[in-house]
Amino acid sequence: MNRVTFRFYAELNDFLPSQRRFSNFAVEFPAGQTVKHLIESCGIPHTEVDLILVNGVSIGFAYQVQDGDCISVFPVFESLDISSISTLHPTPLRKTAFVMDCHLGRLAAYMRLLGFDVLYRNDYSDAELATISQNEKRICVTRDRGLLKRNQIDHGYLVRATDPRSQVMELMRRFQLNNDIQPFTRCVRCNGNLFPVSVSEVQEKLEPGTLAHFSEFSQCADCGQVYWKGSHYQHLMRFIEFITSEAA
Repeated sequence: MNRVTFRFYAELNDFLPSQRRFSNFAVEFPAGQTVKHLIESCGIPHTEVDLILVNGVSIGFAYQVQDGDCISVFPVFESLDISSISTLHPTPLRKTAFVMDCHLGRLAAYMRLLGFDVLYRNDYSDAELATISQNEKRICVTRDRGLLKRNQIDHGYLVRATDPRSQVMELMRRFQLNNDIQPFTRCVRCNGNLFPVSVSEVQEKLEPGTLAHFSEFSQCADCGQVYWKGSHYQHLMRFIEFITSEAA
Protein backbone atom coordinates (compact mmCIF):
# COMPACT_ATOMS: atom_id res chain seq x y z
CA MET A 1 0.00 0.00 0.00
CA ASN A 2 1.08 3.55 -0.74
CA ARG A 3 0.82 6.35 1.79
CA VAL A 4 0.21 10.12 1.47
CA THR A 5 -0.26 13.00 3.88
CA PHE A 6 -3.41 15.16 3.64
CA ARG A 7 -4.24 18.57 5.08
CA PHE A 8 -7.66 20.16 4.53
CA TYR A 9 -8.23 23.86 5.11
CA ALA A 10 -11.01 26.14 6.38
CA GLU A 11 -14.60 24.87 6.05
CA LEU A 12 -13.54 21.63 4.39
CA ASN A 13 -12.87 20.44 7.92
CA ASP A 14 -16.64 20.37 8.45
CA PHE A 15 -16.67 17.07 6.57
CA LEU A 16 -13.93 15.38 8.59
CA PRO A 17 -14.07 13.44 11.85
CA SER A 18 -12.79 15.46 14.79
CA GLN A 19 -9.41 13.70 14.99
CA ARG A 20 -8.56 14.75 11.41
CA ARG A 21 -9.65 18.38 11.52
CA PHE A 22 -7.09 21.18 11.05
CA SER A 23 -4.17 18.76 11.12
CA ASN A 24 -2.02 16.59 8.87
CA PHE A 25 -3.07 12.96 8.62
CA ALA A 26 -1.95 9.92 6.64
CA VAL A 27 -4.02 7.93 4.15
CA GLU A 28 -3.03 4.55 2.75
CA PHE A 29 -4.20 3.55 -0.73
CA PRO A 30 -3.50 1.10 -3.56
CA ALA A 31 -1.59 2.36 -6.59
CA GLY A 32 -3.48 3.98 -9.45
CA GLN A 33 -5.78 6.28 -7.47
CA THR A 34 -6.68 9.81 -8.56
CA VAL A 35 -6.53 12.68 -6.10
CA LYS A 36 -10.28 13.23 -6.64
CA HIS A 37 -11.02 9.69 -5.51
CA LEU A 38 -8.88 10.02 -2.40
CA ILE A 39 -10.38 13.39 -1.46
CA GLU A 40 -13.90 12.02 -1.74
CA SER A 41 -12.91 8.90 0.18
CA CYS A 42 -12.08 11.29 3.04
CA GLY A 43 -15.67 12.55 2.86
CA ILE A 44 -15.16 15.79 0.90
CA PRO A 45 -17.39 16.28 -2.20
CA HIS A 46 -15.28 17.50 -5.11
CA THR A 47 -17.65 20.45 -5.61
CA GLU A 48 -16.38 21.93 -2.32
CA VAL A 49 -12.76 22.02 -3.52
CA ASP A 50 -11.20 24.83 -5.55
CA LEU A 51 -7.45 24.29 -5.19
CA ILE A 52 -5.24 21.24 -4.64
CA LEU A 53 -1.51 21.49 -4.04
CA VAL A 54 0.63 18.36 -4.25
CA ASN A 55 4.13 18.95 -2.91
CA GLY A 56 3.45 22.68 -3.40
CA VAL A 57 2.30 22.41 -7.03
CA SER A 58 -1.28 23.06 -8.22
CA ILE A 59 -2.84 20.00 -9.87
CA GLY A 60 -6.22 18.84 -11.21
CA PHE A 61 -8.60 16.14 -10.06
CA ALA A 62 -7.19 13.59 -12.52
CA TYR A 63 -3.73 13.60 -10.96
CA GLN A 64 -2.48 10.08 -10.14
CA VAL A 65 -1.38 10.16 -6.52
CA GLN A 66 2.14 8.95 -5.78
CA ASP A 67 3.54 7.33 -2.67
CA GLY A 68 4.82 9.97 -0.26
CA ASP A 69 2.88 12.91 -1.71
CA CYS A 70 1.93 15.77 0.60
CA ILE A 71 -1.52 17.03 -0.43
CA SER A 72 -3.08 20.33 0.65
CA VAL A 73 -6.75 20.88 -0.22
CA PHE A 74 -8.50 24.27 -0.15
CA PRO A 75 -12.14 25.40 -0.49
CA VAL A 76 -13.41 28.20 -2.71
CA PHE A 77 -11.57 31.45 -1.95
CA GLU A 78 -13.99 34.30 -1.27
CA SER A 79 -11.63 37.27 -1.59
CA LEU A 80 -8.50 35.93 -3.28
CA ASP A 81 -8.29 35.38 -7.04
CA ILE A 82 -6.51 32.06 -7.65
CA SER A 83 -7.64 31.62 -11.25
CA SER A 84 -4.05 31.61 -12.48
CA ILE A 85 -3.16 28.51 -10.46
CA SER A 86 -6.44 26.62 -9.96
CA THR A 87 -7.36 24.12 -12.68
CA LEU A 88 -10.32 22.42 -11.03
CA HIS A 89 -13.31 24.28 -12.47
CA PRO A 90 -13.45 25.10 -16.20
CA THR A 91 -16.05 27.84 -15.66
CA PRO A 92 -16.63 30.27 -12.76
CA LEU A 93 -18.05 28.52 -9.73
CA ARG A 94 -20.25 31.29 -8.43
CA LYS A 95 -23.50 31.58 -10.34
CA THR A 96 -26.73 33.03 -9.06
CA ALA A 97 -28.69 30.15 -10.62
CA PHE A 98 -29.45 27.10 -8.51
CA VAL A 99 -31.17 23.75 -8.52
CA MET A 100 -32.20 22.39 -5.11
CA ASP A 101 -33.09 18.95 -3.82
CA CYS A 102 -36.43 17.86 -2.38
CA HIS A 103 -35.49 18.72 1.22
CA LEU A 104 -34.95 22.43 0.52
CA GLY A 105 -38.39 23.70 -0.51
CA ARG A 106 -38.53 26.52 2.03
CA LEU A 107 -35.01 27.64 1.14
CA ALA A 108 -35.96 27.65 -2.56
CA ALA A 109 -38.98 29.86 -1.81
CA TYR A 110 -36.92 32.30 0.25
CA MET A 111 -34.26 32.58 -2.44
CA ARG A 112 -36.90 33.17 -5.12
CA LEU A 113 -38.42 35.88 -2.92
CA LEU A 114 -35.01 37.58 -2.98
CA GLY A 115 -34.98 37.37 -6.78
CA PHE A 116 -32.67 34.41 -7.40
CA ASP A 117 -33.17 31.85 -10.15
CA VAL A 118 -33.93 28.58 -8.33
CA LEU A 119 -35.25 25.38 -9.89
CA TYR A 120 -37.01 23.17 -7.35
CA ARG A 121 -39.43 20.27 -7.37
CA ASN A 122 -40.12 17.90 -4.51
CA ASP A 123 -39.79 14.90 -6.82
CA TYR A 124 -36.46 15.54 -8.56
CA SER A 125 -34.35 12.37 -8.53
CA ASP A 126 -30.60 12.58 -7.88
CA ALA A 127 -29.99 11.80 -11.56
CA GLU A 128 -32.28 14.65 -12.63
CA LEU A 129 -30.60 17.09 -10.25
CA ALA A 130 -27.17 16.15 -11.58
CA THR A 131 -28.29 16.47 -15.21
CA ILE A 132 -29.94 19.86 -14.65
CA SER A 133 -26.85 21.13 -12.82
CA GLN A 134 -24.59 19.99 -15.66
CA ASN A 135 -26.74 21.04 -18.63
CA GLU A 136 -27.94 24.39 -17.27
CA LYS A 137 -24.74 25.30 -15.37
CA ARG A 138 -26.64 25.61 -12.09
CA ILE A 139 -25.19 25.21 -8.62
CA CYS A 140 -26.65 22.06 -7.11
CA VAL A 141 -27.62 22.83 -3.51
CA THR A 142 -28.35 19.86 -1.27
CA ARG A 143 -28.08 18.29 2.16
CA ASP A 144 -26.96 15.02 0.54
CA ARG A 145 -23.19 14.65 0.49
CA GLY A 146 -23.40 11.64 -1.82
CA LEU A 147 -25.21 13.62 -4.51
CA LEU A 148 -22.33 16.08 -4.79
CA LYS A 149 -19.89 13.23 -5.43
CA ARG A 150 -21.51 12.53 -8.81
CA ASN A 151 -19.07 13.26 -11.62
CA GLN A 152 -21.72 15.18 -13.57
CA ILE A 153 -21.87 17.92 -10.96
CA ASP A 154 -19.13 20.47 -11.39
CA HIS A 155 -20.71 23.20 -9.24
CA GLY A 156 -22.50 22.31 -6.01
CA TYR A 157 -22.84 23.17 -2.37
CA LEU A 158 -23.68 21.14 0.72
CA VAL A 159 -25.89 23.18 3.05
CA ARG A 160 -24.77 22.84 6.67
CA ALA A 161 -27.65 24.61 8.45
CA THR A 162 -31.04 22.99 8.99
CA ASP A 163 -33.14 26.12 9.63
CA PRO A 164 -34.30 27.66 6.31
CA ARG A 165 -33.46 31.24 7.29
CA SER A 166 -30.00 30.19 8.41
CA GLN A 167 -29.64 28.35 5.11
CA VAL A 168 -30.42 31.58 3.25
CA MET A 169 -27.67 33.38 5.16
CA GLU A 170 -25.29 30.53 4.45
CA LEU A 171 -25.85 30.78 0.69
CA MET A 172 -25.71 34.57 0.70
CA ARG A 173 -22.32 34.56 2.40
CA ARG A 174 -20.91 31.54 0.57
CA PHE A 175 -21.66 32.92 -2.89
CA GLN A 176 -21.42 36.64 -2.04
CA LEU A 177 -24.95 37.39 -3.27
CA ASN A 178 -25.80 40.50 -1.28
CA ASN A 179 -25.44 42.84 -4.26
CA ASP A 180 -27.58 40.61 -6.46
CA ILE A 181 -30.79 40.74 -4.42
CA GLN A 182 -33.83 41.81 -6.50
CA PRO A 183 -36.84 41.14 -4.28
CA PHE A 184 -40.31 40.46 -5.67
CA THR A 185 -39.08 39.79 -9.21
CA ARG A 186 -39.62 36.00 -9.26
CA CYS A 187 -42.60 33.80 -8.59
CA VAL A 188 -42.20 31.99 -5.28
CA ARG A 189 -44.35 29.12 -6.58
CA CYS A 190 -42.68 28.33 -9.92
CA ASN A 191 -39.59 30.59 -10.35
CA GLY A 192 -41.05 32.49 -13.32
CA ASN A 193 -40.37 36.19 -13.83
CA LEU A 194 -42.90 38.70 -12.51
CA PHE A 195 -44.15 41.66 -14.52
CA PRO A 196 -46.54 44.52 -13.63
CA VAL A 197 -50.15 44.23 -14.82
CA SER A 198 -53.21 46.46 -14.74
CA VAL A 199 -56.25 45.71 -12.63
CA SER A 200 -58.29 44.90 -15.73
CA GLU A 201 -55.84 42.18 -16.73
CA VAL A 202 -56.17 40.23 -13.47
CA GLN A 203 -59.50 41.21 -11.93
CA GLU A 204 -61.09 37.86 -12.78
CA LYS A 205 -58.45 36.13 -10.64
CA LEU A 206 -59.02 38.32 -7.54
CA GLU A 207 -61.57 38.56 -4.75
CA PRO A 208 -63.72 41.73 -4.57
CA GLY A 209 -62.09 42.69 -1.25
CA THR A 210 -58.65 42.61 -2.82
CA LEU A 211 -59.78 44.79 -5.72
CA ALA A 212 -61.29 47.27 -3.26
CA HIS A 213 -58.08 47.77 -1.30
CA PHE A 214 -55.23 47.30 -3.77
CA SER A 215 -54.45 48.74 -7.20
CA GLU A 216 -50.89 47.58 -7.96
CA PHE A 217 -50.38 44.00 -9.11
CA SER A 218 -47.76 41.82 -10.73
CA GLN A 219 -48.17 38.45 -12.40
CA CYS A 220 -45.97 35.45 -13.11
CA ALA A 221 -45.17 35.06 -16.80
CA ASP A 222 -45.18 31.27 -16.45
CA CYS A 223 -47.91 30.12 -14.06
CA GLY A 224 -50.11 33.24 -13.96
CA GLN A 225 -49.98 33.68 -10.17
CA VAL A 226 -50.94 37.24 -9.18
CA TYR A 227 -49.09 39.18 -6.45
CA TRP A 228 -49.88 42.38 -4.55
CA LYS A 229 -48.70 44.16 -1.39
CA GLY A 230 -51.10 42.52 1.03
CA SER A 231 -50.98 42.08 4.78
CA HIS A 232 -47.90 39.88 4.47
CA TYR A 233 -45.86 42.52 2.63
CA GLN A 234 -44.38 44.28 5.66
CA HIS A 235 -43.39 40.93 7.16
CA LEU A 236 -41.59 40.02 3.95
CA MET A 237 -39.87 43.41 3.84
CA ARG A 238 -38.55 42.89 7.37
CA PHE A 239 -37.20 39.51 6.31
CA ILE A 240 -35.47 41.03 3.27
CA GLU A 241 -34.00 43.86 5.33
CA PHE A 242 -32.68 41.36 7.88
CA ILE A 243 -31.05 39.22 5.18
CA THR A 244 -29.52 42.25 3.48
CA SER A 245 -28.04 43.66 6.70
CA GLU A 246 -26.75 40.31 8.02
CA ALA A 247 -25.19 39.23 4.72
CA ALA A 248 -23.32 42.49 4.21
